[in-house]
Amino acid sequence: MKNYWVLILALLMAHCYSTSKEDNLIKIDKQNKKGQEIIVLGIAQDAGYPQIGCKKICCTSIDNDHCKGEWVSCLGLLDHDSKSFYIFDASPDFDKQYDYLKNTYSGYQLAGIFLTHAHIGHYTGLMQLGHEAMAAKNVPVYVMPRMGSFLENNGPWSQLVKFNNIQLMPISNEESIALPNGLKVIPFLVPHRDEFSETVGFKIIGINNTALFIPDINKWNIWKKDIVQEVSKVNYAFLDATFYEEAELPSRNMSEIPHPFVPETKALFSKSESFEKAKIHFIHLNHSNPLLRENTKAYSETISQGYYISKTFELYSL
Repeated sequence: MKNYWVLILALLMAHCYSTSKEDNLIKIDKQNKKGQEIIVLGIAQDAGYPQIGCKKICCTSIDNDHCKGEWVSCLGLLDHDSKSFYIFDASPDFDKQYDYLKNTYSGYQLAGIFLTHAHIGHYTGLMQLGHEAMAAKNVPVYVMPRMGSFLENNGPWSQLVKFNNIQLMPISNEESIALPNGLKVIPFLVPHRDEFSETVGFKIIGINNTALFIPDINKWNIWKKDIVQEVSKVNYAFLDATFYEEAELPSRNMSEIPHPFVPETKALFSKSESFEKAKIHFIHLNHSNPLLRENTKAYSETISQGYYISKTFELYSL
């Protein structure tokens, strides 16, 4: 009977994550791939989609169809040459994201985790590495100074360090981290609500292509860098699209949870060439964001203007 339910669960998972585009990705011959790729492992804001407690149509319309839900924002970095992978942010869906990579890329090993900051969607998945779960051994976790101190000095995360489930790897603003086979990762500070840690984005540099990953930032205009210039230097840009517009959460003071509204980001690129706009892949979408639903005006307008909305399981060559 136990094996029966395991089979049923496996079939459900296959159905949920093998729609037309994803099915094509799954059929790729992964055992003979070379080089490096980025894979999108989730696109939702910290609380996922549907979101707990939400009784609006954005969530209730999919309550009975879990296949239409989304995992929390996360990128994977696949190094086919060494048969290893890195994960950018340990989301609440870390267990499913990790298992997807292990099941899809047979024989690949987790080589490290890069954390952007200490909000729930970005580090709490570390619990799956702990004494009560995987009991992992010395998984490298790349952290900025405050992030590392937070994990070392606050339970239950401190137990991960004590039991050597994770090995904290200190990183610094704008200092390149060399990975095997020519890969490089560069963290850079961005302004955000830094209650427990600083917040960083990452530049992921491959042999042929480069990507930006900025899932959280307060507003582009208070960053010391020019996002238009930064996008011009890369091939892919996975950018914060938490909210589409202020009216999404009428019960919340949006000034307390600042993010660039999607039209604000698009306005900054309004004079950019089409190939620059095409680099932008919006990610980290709140459950209220109409970009999560393809039948909305916001979605069709954004696509028609030349931008992309990130899709789980999509692959990008580095």
